[in-house]
Amino acid sequence: MTSGVTMSVEEILAWMRARESRRNQAGMARYGIVAANGKVFGITMAALRGLARDVGRDHALAAALWRSGWHEARLLAAFVDEPARVTVAQMDRWTRDFDNWAVCDSTCIHLLSRTPHAWGRVRAWAASPDEFVRRAAFALVAALAVHDRSDSDMKFRSALRLVERHAADPRNFVKKAVSWALRATGNRSRALHADALALATRLA
Repeated sequence: MTSGVTMSVEEILAWMRARESRRNQAGMARYGIVAANGKVFGITMAALRGLARDVGRDHALAAALWRSGWHEARLLAAFVDEPARVTVAQMDRWTRDFDNWAVCDSTCIHLLSRTPHAWGRVRAWAASPDEFVRRAAFALVAALAVHDRSDSDMKFRSALRLVERHAADPRNFVKKAVSWALRATGNRSRALHADALALATRLA
C-alpha cells in the first residue's frame, strides 16, 4: 500500500455526497453514463483524479470502493488499486459489473491494462455475449497499444483477428470499442499500421 491521505470508504462517500450535482448527472446521462442501480453522484473526472492523488494506492480500499456500487467510487477504485495485486478473478468480477462505457474504459485504461494478466483476458472477454464485457476486451487492447511498449506485434496481430471477428457486432458500445482497438493498434508501429489499414479496407 502506498497511501497519501488516509480516508475510509465512508469518508470518501461523504466527500462525494457533498459534491453531488444534479446538473452533472443529467449531462452524464446524455452521454450514456448511467448506472444500472442509479448510484451516480455527478462528480467530474478532474475532481476524482485530484482525490485519487490525495488518497494514493490502496488495494483494500479499492475493493471496498468497488463494492459500494457508486459509479464515482468505482472510477476512483481504478485509480487507487495496486495493479500488481489485482487477480484474474477480480478482473472478471469487476468486468461483469460494468454498466456503462465510462467505467468500462476508465477501469481498463487506468488499472486492468497495467496488470500482468491483461492479455490473458482479451480473448476471454471478447467471447462474452455481455455488451460491456466484450467492450472491455477491445478497450483493453486499445489501452495496451498505448501503455505497454514491451509487447510484440504478434499479440496485436492476434487482437486484429478478434477485431475482424467482432466488427459486425451490432451494439453501438461494442462497435466503437472495436474501432478504437483497430485505430490504436494501427498507431502502434509502422508494420501494425499496414496490417490495420489492410483490415480496415476489408471491413469497409
